[in-house]
Amino acid sequence: MTEARIYKRPKTAMQSGKALTDQWVLDFVPAEAKRPDPLMGWAGSGDTRQQVQLKFASCEAAQAYAEKHGITARVHTVPPKKLKIQAYADNFR
Repeated sequence: MTEARIYKRPKTAMQSGKALTDQWVLDFVPAEAKRPDPLMGWAGSGDTRQQVQLKFASCEAAQAYAEKHGITARVHTVPPKKLKIQAYADNFR
């Protein structure tokens, strides 16, 4: 059985804007562990599904795709952001 995870794309550490953070991503769970290549030492495996990353406009679209293709998918939700609103003058109290 094919397993996958669905999550909303997070912002990168170098990103201040919200570009591409509204996309939902479907990643396949690795079926086997990576192992070093005996000749070059690069990490790799025979599982090619690790290279596939599908992007969707909504979580429902990603779940519908997974259900249509018989993929067991687990949705990872994003916790709500907590903004601490304060004035600049609060720094000097």
